[in-house]
Amino acid sequence: MATLLPPPKRQKVYHGIPEPEAEAPEPTPSVVVQFVSEEDGRSMAPAVNLPANVSREGLEALVNKLSTQDGDPIPFSFHVALPEDKNAPPGAPTRVVISKSIEADVLNHPTGDFTPEDVIVVYCSPQSVFRVRPATRCSSTLSGHTSPILCASFSPTGNLLATGSGDTNARLWDLNTETPSHVLSGHRGWVLCVEWEAMERKLATGGHDGHVRLWDPKTGTAIGEALRGHTKWITSLSWEPIHINAKSPRLASSSKDGTVRVWSTLTRRTEYTLGGHSASVNVVKWGGAGGRQGVLYTASSDCTVRIWDAELGRPLHTLKEHAHWVTTLTLNTDFVLRTGPFDHTGKKPASEEEAQTLAKARYESLLRTTPELLISGSDDHTLFLWSPFPSSSPASAPQQSITKPIARLIGHQRQISHVAFSPDGRWAASASWDNSVRIWEGRTGKFVATLRGHIGAVYRLAWSADGRMLISASKDSTLKIWDLKTYKIKVDLPGHTDEVYCVDFVADKVVSGGRDTTVKIWKN
Repeated sequence: MATLLPPPKRQKVYHGIPEPEAEAPEPTPSVVVQFVSEEDGRSMAPAVNLPANVSREGLEALVNKLSTQDGDPIPFSFHVALPEDKNAPPGAPTRVVISKSIEADVLNHPTGDFTPEDVIVVYCSPQSVFRVRPATRCSSTLSGHTSPILCASFSPTGNLLATGSGDTNARLWDLNTETPSHVLSGHRGWVLCVEWEAMERKLATGGHDGHVRLWDPKTGTAIGEALRGHTKWITSLSWEPIHINAKSPRLASSSKDGTVRVWSTLTRRTEYTLGGHSASVNVVKWGGAGGRQGVLYTASSDCTVRIWDAELGRPLHTLKEHAHWVTTLTLNTDFVLRTGPFDHTGKKPASEEEAQTLAKARYESLLRTTPELLISGSDDHTLFLWSPFPSSSPASAPQQSITKPIARLIGHQRQISHVAFSPDGRWAASASWDNSVRIWEGRTGKFVATLRGHIGAVYRLAWSADGRMLISASKDSTLKIWDLKTYKIKVDLPGHTDEVYCVDFVADKVVSGGRDTTVKIWKN
């Protein structure tokens, strides 16, 4: 039998008229681009002739290809300086950040200063100028706590480590010698959270007894009595950013009793109480945008996230989108706010004023490319990305409404346990009870990848300071370091004998603690 040919394809008819011809795309001009380094102005590559619609990622790949340095490609940010205009009002932008392509951002710029005939000088600034080595071995196992370790946090310089445990004590550890330094005893219940002041002068701990205590990390002694006022346990603590107040930053504490209290560390009294939530407040974060003294972001089991002016505690916005308890929050400025004046060079500021200017410079350099963004994660299996203060940055996109999220981040199949922005704010990672970690774009909320490998719920995440690695702590008793180029496991760190509840990453050391009551320090 002869093979039957399929019938000829029917011509698509547009209501009886032939199909209109597809519009030809507008021709893209070619431009001559000169890449120069922002730091010293030297040329990074010979001038090249490019189509103007090459994307920002394409420019990054090109600069890495053309520059002579070998090794891993460096992430760059690009901008073009606007010509000086005598009549421009003070405070007018002096540069155009290239976020999409030269054509979209520079040639179509409303000032019309650039034409395809010009040689366009593009300034390149490397986003991460240092590399963190992945931890591969456990260098010390420190015993001392007699109950599970519930929280662990490195000091801003990375010299000290604080852990809080169910044995009612917090402990300080010296990371240079990897030995115990002090025991901080005073709480009458589990120590649920530890938080360093960004200048490393004080440490705050919050307990199941509803008390907040302040400690001097040098001597390991308590600074005065406990701060009493909450009627139920403390769920999280947050210090006022150094660039707002370097002398005596205030402390915010959130509690299961549904309130947030802001404490003055000088008078040791509550300055004000935020009482708008109708259920437990699970997280409080002190952000730097919004008001003169920053803003407080609070997430609660009443399914809302609220934003408060930190000066007097008046409510600014209520973000209602979640359908279940909101359990975790992250800001894209978290890392800069937490480390204050200390960067990767390890210089110590001489005075409080210098520390304040350093911290302010670090904070503002991050805000040049993005406004302060917030991600909230909830037991409804979703996350939302919000931009409550678009005016805080020249690079923010136009928005419909501040109380509407930029994006809804869906994909997890169980509750979200933790979400964290990378130090440069370009990525965000979320951990969930569905055993997976998901990576999202930090500015748009687009899904990037799922990291699978844990066989139990993932409890905590921490980023390396260069943003190239992510570490996760899980119920399956392991830690895993993920490589963000391949989205595969880079190093698996077994060693704990039970669930791992907390993990933190500083320089090239990782610290973890959990139900087996030991603190483990991992390094390269």
